[in-house]
Amino acid sequence: MAYPNRSRPAPRAAGARTSIPRTGALCGAFAAAVAASLLHMPTAVAEVQEQDDTCVVDPQAPPKRQMRAEWISSVVNIDWPSEQGLTPAAQQAELTDLYDRAKEDGLNAVFVQIRPTADAFWPSPHEPWSEWLTGRQGQDPGYDPLEFAVEEAHARNLEFHGWFNPYRVAMHDDPSRLVADHPARQNPDWVFSYGGKLYYDPGIPEAREFVIEAMMDAVENYDLDGVHFDDYFYPYPVSGAAIPDRDTFAEHGGDFSDIEDWRRDNVNRMVAGMDEAINAVKPHVKFGISPFGIWRNASSDPAGSATNGLESYSALYADSRAWVREGWVDYINPQVYWEIGLPVADYAVLVPWWERVTEGTGVHLYIGQAAYKVGNAGAWSDPQELARHLEFNRAHPGVHGDVYFSATSLRTNARTAMDAVVEQHYSRPALIPVKEDLGGGAPMPPKVGAAERGDDGVRLTIRQGRGQETAYYAVYAFDGAPDRSGVVCGIEDPRAMVGTVRAAEGGETVFIAPDGGGARTYYVTALDRLHHESAPSNPRYVP
Repeated sequence: MAYPNRSRPAPRAAGARTSIPRTGALCGAFAAAVAASLLHMPTAVAEVQEQDDTCVVDPQAPPKRQMRAEWISSVVNIDWPSEQGLTPAAQQAELTDLYDRAKEDGLNAVFVQIRPTADAFWPSPHEPWSEWLTGRQGQDPGYDPLEFAVEEAHARNLEFHGWFNPYRVAMHDDPSRLVADHPARQNPDWVFSYGGKLYYDPGIPEAREFVIEAMMDAVENYDLDGVHFDDYFYPYPVSGAAIPDRDTFAEHGGDFSDIEDWRRDNVNRMVAGMDEAINAVKPHVKFGISPFGIWRNASSDPAGSATNGLESYSALYADSRAWVREGWVDYINPQVYWEIGLPVADYAVLVPWWERVTEGTGVHLYIGQAAYKVGNAGAWSDPQELARHLEFNRAHPGVHGDVYFSATSLRTNARTAMDAVVEQHYSRPALIPVKEDLGGGAPMPPKVGAAERGDDGVRLTIRQGRGQETAYYAVYAFDGAPDRSGVVCGIEDPRAMVGTVRAAEGGETVFIAPDGGGARTYYVTALDRLHHESAPSNPRYVP
């Protein structure tokens, strides 16, 4: 098989769209002209361009763009639903409660597990309804959980990544417990038992093609923003047990003389095939994987990290470094689930190593954070450990954000730690980083109509500009009246951002901005679903 090369739509040429200057001034001639017309003052393009140079981003400003996400796990009811057999209304209430908490914590995305064990959280034509919904595999839960999950995430302007486990069939090893029409029962030669669980055999081409087809049904039929895999490919090793795939190797090994190289190739083929399938149907959908945090130790490979732990390359046959170098993923989200200073796997060693792996590739790097460990003995007993990780990341610009495992931990054992993260790092919203090779472009600036101060804040009415479709708006507030020059400095500083809001379909969008007290000027920008940001709107001054 020839692995597909990345063939996303090429990014627009420089100057093809209005973009945000890196200096921190979002001012251009168009924006200045709009501001001038509203404030009844003259303007000149030459004067505007001269003013651009006066806008400098405060070096102490936090990043304006970060992935801030949480995993919402459904397997064995870790996060959602919290138990099997809840009513549809109870399941829905639990999920919206998780989403609301995510927004309160400054997050901007959710990674929701929708295919945990070769089953589905949507009416799939390929696989049965998940047992984690009703307690009975194949039983209709009475609504479409995936449709609900996507719509409610988008309503809160949370990016939705569908999280799939490719090969795990069951958390037990008894095929007779699967529903009679389960593909694993219909094709028993596709399945092996290992460590008390059932898995599809990654070495069987038909099984590999089937899992891609099953996952793609969700991509094709739902408005996902991303497709996400975790760290499970070949199963984690069990002491004294060998993976029972020697017969598969004998039949499908081809020219491979080493079974471990062949296993890695099987995983690579599935990853590359999934990337190709997504790109063929919805090239704007991001594809990312969250591998085990160590690729290889330097003692095994000079290109590896200065660590001494389990290696995904040889234990799970997951060549995560290759996925980045080949461009089969849009983002890599290694699970760096260790504290700063741990000798065997130091967070402060692994993050820079992954930064070097992604450097120059265009693949975004997000760090998987072990919220579930908070409260454990040692470093994790300090609730500042997670906040220290983010402080460390600030010195590494190749890190584009963080994802926390998991939603329940952020509400329980890690609540105090997350409060520290919010206070120190997430006190203002952040936009999701743009990956230019996925296409898209900045919409035209919106128009801000009425602005009325009320008991609940300042009510802004926003109208969409013409042209590129707007997915959502970002709202900025500055003390005092607009600058009479028409220059808008400070929009690159997220401390001016007071919130984002999904664009209403076919009409005006209303946003309630917090009332900072005193006179303030508001600006709004429009963003497409891939997070390209427009020039600012007209100013709206509220005395």
